[in-house]
Amino acid sequence: MGSPELTTTDFSTSRNTAASGRSSVIDSIWGCTGSTIQKDDLRKRITIPEYLRVAMREAIQNKDVDSVMRHYDMANAARAEPPQPSESPIIVFINAKSGGRHGPELKARLQDLMGEEQVFDLSAVKPNEFVQYGLSCLEKFAALGDTCAKETREKIRVVAAGGDGTVGWVLGCLGELKRQDRDPVPPTGIIPLGTGNDLSRSFGWGGSFPFNWKTATKRILDRVANGPICHLDSWNLVISMPAGEAMETPYSLKTSDCASLDQELEIDGELPEKSSYYQGVFYNYFSIGMDAQVAYGFHHLRNEKPYLAQGPLSNKLIYSGYSCKQGWFFAPCSSDPGLRGLNNILRLYVKKVNSSKWEQVPIPSSVRSIVTLNLPSYGSGRNPWGNLKPEYLEKKGFVEAHADDGYVEIFGLKHGWHASMVMVELISAKHIAQASAIRFELRGGEWKEAYMQVDGEPWKQPMNKEFSTFVEIKRVPFQSAMVHGE
Repeated sequence: MGSPELTTTDFSTSRNTAASGRSSVIDSIWGCTGSTIQKDDLRKRITIPEYLRVAMREAIQNKDVDSVMRHYDMANAARAEPPQPSESPIIVFINAKSGGRHGPELKARLQDLMGEEQVFDLSAVKPNEFVQYGLSCLEKFAALGDTCAKETREKIRVVAAGGDGTVGWVLGCLGELKRQDRDPVPPTGIIPLGTGNDLSRSFGWGGSFPFNWKTATKRILDRVANGPICHLDSWNLVISMPAGEAMETPYSLKTSDCASLDQELEIDGELPEKSSYYQGVFYNYFSIGMDAQVAYGFHHLRNEKPYLAQGPLSNKLIYSGYSCKQGWFFAPCSSDPGLRGLNNILRLYVKKVNSSKWEQVPIPSSVRSIVTLNLPSYGSGRNPWGNLKPEYLEKKGFVEAHADDGYVEIFGLKHGWHASMVMVELISAKHIAQASAIRFELRGGEWKEAYMQVDGEPWKQPMNKEFSTFVEIKRVPFQSAMVHGE
């Protein structure tokens, strides 16, 4: 359906904003500062007319848009007063399991500030169901001449209340609208309920759930309603591996029958008779190596003993202890293939800045973890790429990094001590490349497996001695619309 373009802000999210993401802890303590938001005024501005929000909810529950046409008929009856659209309609997706005890309380608070039908618990309603049935309901009413539904569809904004995984899930489902030519794609704001909250930090929503959360919730919704729009790149990831290897995939990866590698880059060596393909999208980072191995072990430990992980602080303490146990800080057995540099199993090909040609990039022998980073915030607000000086950027052939520039930053970590100094920003990570497309080629040898992770979801990647496994990363051709919180 046709609609006016969203007004977008002129600023973009650069690596320099990571510091402001960490300073947002002050905002969290005070629950955001500024003038008082009147509850009744806010509710009036963001609450969707009852017939529309009820129709959307029923369409989702019934998985059928045609089943709710009676709501359209009643609202547009000959003698009925024409319904008036709200000024700034908002829909909220909340992961009530995030945020500890605050999740259910926040859900109730949100329902009190708008129509109850506008708040979707992700355990009951999935974002793709909202896209398929909820927004389709608005579009159908609008196509029949309902101007209130038309304006609501054009103005609607979304809030994702949860961690980075929740935000990425919502963004991925909203991205289907672009693929289906169903503009506009609603821009998304964030209420941070996770541990790292790097997407939230990157777009001015802070790094933690505010202590004075009842007051802060009103201010967050007001920001979502009025905040400027900016954009976020996302990256498509394809894995091609010899068929027959069993792999336990994370939620973000799905099997695919139609995925293929870039034909412009020739493969050196034989290919297996049959290959298995997996496909996914990431917004923050993809990594290979020791950091992913530690994350994999931590996730399994937390799943086996959930009583150990009662909140963000305990998670971080357990994670640090597990890092030492896995050899990230101490590598006493250098003959163990799992403790050697990644250059033993990995080749890296990239398309560099302002180049359309593939080039092989050497991997330093000391690097045990490689991270491909899209955001200005990593590992709970850190900036491992660093704030690079113009002369260094020019020397290396880099450009200033932004979350919407069409490039990812590739850096290496040598070991836990090096990573620790990088994360407290005493030094920068090992800069490897800046690229618009990437291909990793892995060949096992003595290594039977490697560890990888996408946006905090780790998995164990099988490797073959005879045939290579490929991981190819390319930018999704459209960007996600984000509401900036500052």
